[in-house]
Amino acid sequence: MTEPEAEPAKVWSWADFLTEAPPEAYGRVTELQQRRIPHGVALVAPDLVLSCDSEVCGGDRVFSSGDGGDFVPSDRWSHRFLTYTCKNCGRSSRLYAVLVRGDGNNTLDGQAIKMGEWPPFGPQVPARVISLVGEDRDLFLQGRRAENRNLGIGAFAYYRRVVENQKNRLLDEIIKVAQRVGAKPELVAALERAKGEDQFKKAVDEVKDAIPEALKIGGHNPLTLLHKALSQNLHERTDSECLELAHDIRVVLTELANRIARVLEDQAELDQAVARLHREINPQSKAKGERDG
Repeated sequence: MTEPEAEPAKVWSWADFLTEAPPEAYGRVTELQQRRIPHGVALVAPDLVLSCDSEVCGGDRVFSSGDGGDFVPSDRWSHRFLTYTCKNCGRSSRLYAVLVRGDGNNTLDGQAIKMGEWPPFGPQVPARVISLVGEDRDLFLQGRRAENRNLGIGAFAYYRRVVENQKNRLLDEIIKVAQRVGAKPELVAALERAKGEDQFKKAVDEVKDAIPEALKIGGHNPLTLLHKALSQNLHERTDSECLELAHDIRVVLTELANRIARVLEDQAELDQAVARLHREINPQSKAKGERDG
């Protein structure tokens, strides 16, 4: 293969390179190999802490691989595939495709290039966010992958399209919260009117004072924050500036999804508690509840 144009600038532990380096990353790696006297050195497959989304686990677990042990040459790049499986449930797996090369000179360090991984690199997107963006789930995930690869213009464009496409879905969820917290009818009406606006800016102007306090982020209307980021001219910004804006859009959208879910969940829990207490002080309601149960 063609040699990389420059020496790697960053030094990683082998485990951190596998879990944290984005695709196409090139780095110097410590403890890439282990000694196998008298046969020389071999690739290490260290245990990794990864997110396991199986029903059994649903959180961070230790993953292991049986793909280590192969000889790692120091005079050329060598392709390797490492398959990792959750040690707890045995159901979730992760595949890494890498190029590796030993340093030689009697060391266990080396160099590595991450060709790719599956599932795709990056933190898992919370289910609440996926639910909030609805039919634009795939567009949002494309934006997340672009952001993970530091492609700012692409990430910004994907996120902007998602927010603008899902304007009414966002408003519907905000309306649910407004109704749950007992917002004034005129505020709910303003939210409903905003759904009729074709432009995101006009919709935001319509509801600038109608957002429930529970959904405000740092005291600000989240839709106003999103509009401020989305209104930036894509062609007048550098890629790094677009990357920063894309990050901010995702963070605000994620926090909005979390706040909506918390309010609705808390209200549902409160409704259940009130209903139970009402049955306790009202024997007829209690008997009816037991019959219905």
